[in-house]
Amino acid sequence: MEKNIKWTKNNIKRTNYKECIEFLNEGEVSKAKSFHESFDQYTVTPLADLSNLANHIGLGGIYLKDESYRFGLNAFKVLGGSYAMGKYLASKLNRDISKLGYKELTSPEVKKELGDITFATATDGNHGRGVAWTANKLNQKAVVYMPKGSSITRLENIIAEGAEASITEVNYDDAVRIATDYANENNGVVIQDTAWEGYEEIPTWIMQGYGTMALESIEQLKNNKIDRPTHIFLQAGVGSLAGAVQGVFASIYGDDCPTTVIVESNLADCLYQSAKAGKMKYVGGEMQTIMAGLACGEPNTIGWEVLKNHSAAFVSCPDWVAANGMRILGCPIKGDNQVVSGESGAVTAGLLFEVMTNPEYAQMKEDLKLDENSKVLLFSTEGDTDPEVYKEIVWQGAHTK
Repeated sequence: MEKNIKWTKNNIKRTNYKECIEFLNEGEVSKAKSFHESFDQYTVTPLADLSNLANHIGLGGIYLKDESYRFGLNAFKVLGGSYAMGKYLASKLNRDISKLGYKELTSPEVKKELGDITFATATDGNHGRGVAWTANKLNQKAVVYMPKGSSITRLENIIAEGAEASITEVNYDDAVRIATDYANENNGVVIQDTAWEGYEEIPTWIMQGYGTMALESIEQLKNNKIDRPTHIFLQAGVGSLAGAVQGVFASIYGDDCPTTVIVESNLADCLYQSAKAGKMKYVGGEMQTIMAGLACGEPNTIGWEVLKNHSAAFVSCPDWVAANGMRILGCPIKGDNQVVSGESGAVTAGLLFEVMTNPEYAQMKEDLKLDENSKVLLFSTEGDTDPEVYKEIVWQGAHTK
């Protein structure tokens, strides 16, 4: 198994530089943020200032958005699914989402007008739990399919939110097809954060929902007297989260956008392979990485358009990089906040540490212009969503180089 980190600069010619991020402008994404704020459970997730870690590895600052606090669900994914579901219901009602918050959507009058709706999705865990939670809160039904090898704990968390859920015998991309077939056969609605020809509206809404996280981080950085980060490291599965955050920052900061690095598992590095090839590529197989949330082999076509036009580099990481990130964040340097970050949440921290401390990656460090003046923004997209796996990695040292 490949043990080295691989990376490539983005040399793809820009084709629709401005057009591809129009749907992620501040006005559109602010609608999603307002929708999320209408839920009683909404709070702004913390932005951890890891200044001692930054100093230790030669950076000017590291700021990490901790999504383990999001809606009590231990992961960011609910932001996208909930907003897409809200937008879908608003379209059914022929009303503007700006006028439809949680209280309006759960009123007896609106429920009677909408009737019963089934939302179907595929997930490794976090997205499905968010869809299940939202369906429960909106008094609707969710059906969730999980890929082969999914965590039983994550399955149980989804069922606890009131959804019908099961683990299939296929990989993530095929589980998406099963969910789509179920929705088509049962008059349901697919809520998936990947896009393909003919299925683009809902993934667009999901990416706008993820934008809440980006807007919060910008506000929090400014509260820390930081106008903008110099760099953003973003993990990617299909590329919806990465494309959303990249798009929001590119829309707001324009030509002064931070340098953005896209990070994947080496067992599911469809975006890295696409960047190398100069065109969209798929990755097949079972993709049994510990980074379950990133185990996706088919890029989101909308997200890819954003990333290929705006991101600086693409990186393919073995599992040990994520495991190191989990340990670094979970056992911080004295004075820094502890962050309990799961396998998919910590890979960017692990990569940043390796690039700054391992001479083998000195060229990457130089090309990305990472130095004592750099202020790097990270997103820990999940907490210990499978506590036993988290302890196995952090306590027992599983998945080392």
